[in-house]
Amino acid sequence: MAVRGEGVCVWDADGNKYLDLAGSAAVNFIGHGVPEISAAMAEQAAKLEFVHTSQFTTPVAEEYAEELLAFAGEHFRGGAVYFTCGGSESIETALKLARQYQVEIGQLRRYQVLSRQQSYHGSTLGALSVSGNKRRREMYLPMVREFPHVGMPYCYRCAFDCTDGCHNCGQQYAAELERAIEATNGEAAAFIFEPVSGATLGAVVAPPGYLQTVAQVCRRHGVLLIADEVMTGMGRTGRNFAVEHWDIKPDILVTAKGLSSGYAPLGAVIASKKVVDAIAAGSGAFLHGFTYNAHPISLAAGRAVLRHLQANKLVAAADSSQAGTPAAQFKQVLETLRNEEIVGDIRGIGLLWAVEFVADKSTKRPFPPEQNFAGRVGAAALKRGLLVYPMQGSVDGISGDHLLLAPPAIITGGQIAWAVEQLRAALFEVFASL
Repeated sequence: MAVRGEGVCVWDADGNKYLDLAGSAAVNFIGHGVPEISAAMAEQAAKLEFVHTSQFTTPVAEEYAEELLAFAGEHFRGGAVYFTCGGSESIETALKLARQYQVEIGQLRRYQVLSRQQSYHGSTLGALSVSGNKRRREMYLPMVREFPHVGMPYCYRCAFDCTDGCHNCGQQYAAELERAIEATNGEAAAFIFEPVSGATLGAVVAPPGYLQTVAQVCRRHGVLLIADEVMTGMGRTGRNFAVEHWDIKPDILVTAKGLSSGYAPLGAVIASKKVVDAIAAGSGAFLHGFTYNAHPISLAAGRAVLRHLQANKLVAAADSSQAGTPAAQFKQVLETLRNEEIVGDIRGIGLLWAVEFVADKSTKRPFPPEQNFAGRVGAAALKRGLLVYPMQGSVDGISGDHLLLAPPAIITGGQIAWAVEQLRAALFEVFASL
């Protein structure tokens, strides 16, 4: 039972201290217990705790939306923000927004939303329909509307030739998307993707040229591009949003998790001017809504988090390509695990990384799923005071074990060194017990 958080650590009711190397499921980016965030929430609650958006907007909603649009960059100038209570709600919102956009411009046949295998976009039924994770989908498949899922570049286990640094395989995966769009016979409304894969595949970074080609394919076919930055947005990869690494300009950008750094339930859908103008010139209203969207107290938390991470230059701290940053130190120390017998791959960017485990390093053979290797490593790390994010299914949705690691941007070199040593000890303990 957790009772307190401060910095990169959490304490339970028995007084045990844990270093949060997972950022609470890649949520916390600024650290726990920042007093100015809770103060901003309390100040807003004292003024106005809630109004329904069918009746009012609020100063905090309008001011924060302007700041968030500016943070998202020039491409979103003239756009708009739709605030929700989290990632799954935001994905649902983006899917419906994409459909309404197509209707507003006269493309009534367009409704299909394509996505990628091994992706994960949320737990609601609409989000599950565009998610490729087998474990999280299989029970609910009779209830889910199915759309095409295409392959995604995963260079450690690539189906194509990767001898050129994965550029060729990226183009082949992009061509697969184009074929899938063409196969819909004009019914494709949007393509949704994670710029860097999240928990279910584990911090796989797109190969050079792949996302640029994907964006070109979508534009050529009149398909909206939706970037799911629920996990990668708000500085996590060392850029305001991960799409900036590849100069991708999505039509719709979805963010949550780090948006409020976990201080309140909050998500956002950022729509480009193209999308906003289509609705404004058509019906004039987005046919959608949640009771608690644009909740003033959550928005106060989000605005305070945005101002805090900007004032403290935390996006720069998460840039793993810049020497001396916490992210660069994390990458360097994490790489010391690569030579271990059971470590197949270490991948990631910024402060979003994964360690994939294998039973046989030469063949990349995964551990049997029933052994729950990643889960056992997570439990062993917990005993040592280290919180990680264990996952299974990275190979085919069932087999394949990895840990997702996403510490807050305030982590220190000493904390990094200690955490990786505890992780190494946990690996040895579990491997020795097999």
